[in-house]
Amino acid sequence: MPPTRLVTLLGKAVRQQRHLREMTQGQLAEAAGLSQAAVARIENGDRAPSIAALEALLAAMDVQLVVGVEPLDAHLDARIDELAARPIGDRVSELGLDRLLDRLPDLPQVITGSTAALLQGAPVPVDALQIAVRWQDSTVFSRWLDKNLGQRWDARWGVFGGIWLEPEEPGEHRWLTRHGEIRAVMCDELPETIEVRHGDRTYRVVPLVELELIEPHAGELLRRYRDRRLASDG
Repeated sequence: MPPTRLVTLLGKAVRQQRHLREMTQGQLAEAAGLSQAAVARIENGDRAPSIAALEALLAAMDVQLVVGVEPLDAHLDARIDELAARPIGDRVSELGLDRLLDRLPDLPQVITGSTAALLQGAPVPVDALQIAVRWQDSTVFSRWLDKNLGQRWDARWGVFGGIWLEPEEPGEHRWLTRHGEIRAVMCDELPETIEVRHGDRTYRVVPLVELELIEPHAGELLRRYRDRRLASDG
């Protein structure tokens, strides 16, 4: 049975908090008194955690769960508003992009999707590094994924792992690696890019105007943000 939205959100929250603390699943499991396999299933949304297990995991990271209800999609608007109120430098640094990008030196790629929108100042939620990769470089990409313990997203079961890594094989182009999650757009040629700079680093990103045309999810987030700005200005 596919995971519910709540189970997926709980798993994502645990994973994000663990990554922020640079803990491994094994370290978190030991601190919470659970098995590493249980932590993996919870983070992947493969298992609905008991309240006791969830509280133990969060307490091990010095955080707690706050429960509330809201109209559907209000969470997304609230997230956009919250991101808009924060400095872009903070939003970029908390993603840990540099650490992951530094481990992709031999793979020709450019940043696209919501990640590219964020780097250009748009306050859109970003869950993973999104890159465009050429089909001709898929062998290099596959080798990198294998070397870095990549697991591919299995949409049928709602978990990472259990299917072929290679982009040519059927499945979403989404992988979990030991350095973080990567989502790829496979293409014949890399899209045109511009350069943006944050701190002492320059990033090659797909421009916002192109994102709205070629990236449905990022385009929808950008339109949602623009509509909220127009509503508030009016």
